[in-house]
Amino acid sequence: MIPILGDEGRLTFSPIAAAFEEPVALKARADRRARRPIIPADLVHRVPPGQVIATRWPVLHQGDIPPFDPATWNLRVWGLVDAATSWTWEQWQGLPAVTVDGDLHCVTRWSSLGHTWTGVSSRAFCDLARVKPTARFVMLHGEGGYTANLAIEDFLDRRAVLATQHDGELLTPEHGAPLRAVVPNRYAWKSVKWLRGVEFLAENRPGLWESFGYSNSADPWREERFEPE
Repeated sequence: MIPILGDEGRLTFSPIAAAFEEPVALKARADRRARRPIIPADLVHRVPPGQVIATRWPVLHQGDIPPFDPATWNLRVWGLVDAATSWTWEQWQGLPAVTVDGDLHCVTRWSSLGHTWTGVSSRAFCDLARVKPTARFVMLHGEGGYTANLAIEDFLDRRAVLATQHDGELLTPEHGAPLRAVVPNRYAWKSVKWLRGVEFLAENRPGLWESFGYSNSADPWREERFEPE
């Protein structure tokens, strides 16, 4: 069994079968070649190595989608900030928003292109949280104990956003509503769905998948899927 990761805040598992061709295979079999989908020339610059373009936006998570109650929901921030604080749903909706374009690249080798996100930019969020200069890493906390770590430089990428809307509409529950992180320059397990907390750290600490050997940096353009052994 292998973990299947997506634009995830959650996880699921799927069996995987391995096969190989023997040197004495029949000619008919030997003549067959596995063909990878061709990336259109005008999209090559948007698709990292080893990825294929998804024809739909996959939904991958384990268990039930967490319920959302606007009356009790909040987003917390703590760690290396001037003071730990939180926002209610009503307060969060009143914050200045930006709209950015950002693709999603799953570690399981699909890329979903053409997404537009609206929400609070990560840079504006850091200003609101009054993050201390000693913060070098960020831990994103989702519902159900899911976590993912980021270097603060990646969290502060100009396209990173804490999003409430997708393509001009409110996020749907299966894609992380009411709030999800979007970090387009990292594999999509870092774009935590159902976001509930942001913790700023001086030292790196592995999140859920990172504790199982997945990459801390997770750069899709370098195919950083796993930590070096």
